[in-house]
Amino acid sequence: MNFEISRKRMVETQLIARGIADQRVIDAMLKIPRHLFVEEAMATNAYSDSPLPIGEKQTISQPYMVALMTELLNLSGGERVLEIGTGSGYQAAILATLVDRVYTIERFRPLALRARRVLDSLHLLNVNLKIGDGSVGWPEEAPFDAIIVTAGAPDIPAPLLQQLSVGGRLVIPVGNQFEQVLKRVTRTADGFQSEQSVGCRFVKLVGKAGWGIEE
Repeated sequence: MNFEISRKRMVETQLIARGIADQRVIDAMLKIPRHLFVEEAMATNAYSDSPLPIGEKQTISQPYMVALMTELLNLSGGERVLEIGTGSGYQAAILATLVDRVYTIERFRPLALRARRVLDSLHLLNVNLKIGDGSVGWPEEAPFDAIIVTAGAPDIPAPLLQQLSVGGRLVIPVGNQFEQVLKRVTRTADGFQSEQSVGCRFVKLVGKAGWGIEE
């Protein structure tokens, strides 16, 4: 299978055709080899228009959703970005090509370790990864210019809002455990402004400021 051809087709038919217009995001999606972030047996499906399982009951998001959420962050290149839910590491890889520094948190150790290996193999050395409860953010490294949450939350976690710099953007799916709406929150000098994007469905954001801790 020619993965480069599949990647170009993915970008043309799934992203550009659906309105993704940020050329930096498009270039990042063309550059990063998505097939390296899924199990080898599923590599031929890596560029399909759907999420895929990655273990631990988690998924790698649909390519369009990765591109849309990245575009909504409105990144210019010098930002420090926090990602909640490393998963496969694919979203972190896209961000790493676009910004100065990525901080990403994953609660499942096997996923975190595998993501770290793939990111290192691609020489994406501007990604800081830790294992922990992403719903409470990474206060030691705050504030962040942008925050992206790749799991659905019942509400926007207060700790993440507080870790956003003035002018910063937070993109997060908010709703119940079965369907959510993608929201973008911008922090201003006076508070927070919220906008809605598309309907979506993500795995649960598990944690103290999410759906609670699962035993």
